[in-house]
Amino acid sequence: MARRIESHLLDGPAGKLEAQLEEPEDAPPTEAALVCHPHPLYGGTMHNKVVHRIARGLRRRGSVVLRINFRGVGRSQGQHAHGEGEIEDARAALDWLRARYPGLPYSLAGFSFGSKVILRLGCLLGDPAWLIAVGFPTKTAGAEFLNACAVPKVFIASTHDEHAPRPQMETLYTKIAEPKQLVWIEAGDHFFEGALDRLEETIVGLVEPVSERTQF
Repeated sequence: MARRIESHLLDGPAGKLEAQLEEPEDAPPTEAALVCHPHPLYGGTMHNKVVHRIARGLRRRGSVVLRINFRGVGRSQGQHAHGEGEIEDARAALDWLRARYPGLPYSLAGFSFGSKVILRLGCLLGDPAWLIAVGFPTKTAGAEFLNACAVPKVFIASTHDEHAPRPQMETLYTKIAEPKQLVWIEAGDHFFEGALDRLEETIVGLVEPVSERTQF
């Protein structure tokens, strides 16, 4: 089965949202995943190399993947809204994705700024299969809401992330509610310099975290 790639302009809260939908190559999808990009004001788009690798890793494990450009990026209408509006962009895109694939469980993934967006949205919704936060920027991201978020969460971090120093990430992680998992990848910087292949393979091999309190 050849991979189907579709371009869309979705209805969003601030106008049209540019999106790309990609299905797995070898079999019907088993999960629907929304992937969100890094900070729009610093060049972040759905074509970012880390976002591309996250999306490809998810497709390889069987997900149909929707990537969007947040408002004001690419062909998406509107203006940057400091994270709050972007959460609503993601919510609108997720609604479209779930309507398109109503029988599938869904997950959310994001890189850097996009990881903040998907964590906030996923914890508000409460019912994603899991949340995958890559390069969560601990220096600038408020994270208190994660202390009570019971949605399964995976954090993937670079060992040399200038926006999330390892000691800071490890301290934050101790406060985050179960179920959770933290995966370190030896990489040169926030953008996983020299380790994009390892990032993709990590995504492919992830196992959904289960709370220690519910393990048997």
